[in-house]
Amino acid sequence: MVSKALMASWAALDVLLLAAGVVSLVLSIVWRAPNILMNMVLSDADLTAGTILGIALLITFVISVTAIIQRNHVTMPLVILNYVLVADAIGVVIIGTFVWFYTLRERANFHDMWRLATRDERISLQDQFRCCGYFNGTDLAEVGGSFCTSLEVIAALPKDELETNFCVKPITGFADSTLNNIFTTVRLSVQRH
Repeated sequence: MVSKALMASWAALDVLLLAAGVVSLVLSIVWRAPNILMNMVLSDADLTAGTILGIALLITFVISVTAIIQRNHVTMPLVILNYVLVADAIGVVIIGTFVWFYTLRERANFHDMWRLATRDERISLQDQFRCCGYFNGTDLAEVGGSFCTSLEVIAALPKDELETNFCVKPITGFADSTLNNIFTTVRLSVQRH
């Protein structure tokens, strides 16, 4: 007979596995909504990987419940569960590594995205963060919107990149916070297994 403490521990870890799968799946769906800033931070490939990971974790949850309710002498489902957990852990490590690697060059990566953004998207971000241009007022600043209303307004901004008048700091701040939270969540789900 399996001890009650062991079963309680298994049940708690299994609930966490279920929660990780649900959170991964739900956030991958919710974050697909049109949002200029979130779409810069998370690509469709990232969200698809999150969806696949969420589905894999939910399937693992079902396998784990099936494996544990078998009679004591039937151990093959537990062996299969162990292999599936190892596969999940490898998937989580790979996705977490991609997220972590992207955070190493945020300023350059988002400058490339800023350059590829449409004029309307840049104006929207400039209005949202009350900034003009990416690294400075001459770096792809768009005249228009409610903050960067004219070339004179942009020219009057301080030239120091550390000032909050340029978009690099708020964009990378949002991206850093979002990506670090995703990386931490992914890393914690590996540790639970």
